[in-house]
Amino acid sequence: MPMEVVNELGKIYITNEVIATLAGSAALDCYGLVGMASRKQFKDGITELLGRENLSRGVEVRREKDQTEIDLYIIVSYGTKISVVAENVQSKVKYVMNDVVGLHVDEVNIFVQGVRIAR
Repeated sequence: MPMEVVNELGKIYITNEVIATLAGSAALDCYGLVGMASRKQFKDGITELLGRENLSRGVEVRREKDQTEIDLYIIVSYGTKISVVAENVQSKVKYVMNDVVGLHVDEVNIFVQGVRIAR
């Protein structure tokens, strides 16, 4: 279900795919993040590092009534503190969603799918 924004000129509809792509792009700007991982990793057992063209595959957006939750599946850089990277990603995604889209995000859940040596 797309998000609807109403202004004096009319209505704007923003799909969950767009929100997911923006969230993934915002997350990639954070230090200590190698990339996004596939959401299917729990089923497959294999961590797949996604490229910039597939950012939305590592993000799940859920909207129910007035609540919005975003799940991000990430791969962190070896040698970084995972909790600090996750907190930075949460803060950045919430800020970008509020600033760019005007969307209040209630929860940003981080699922660390792996650790890789950054190149």
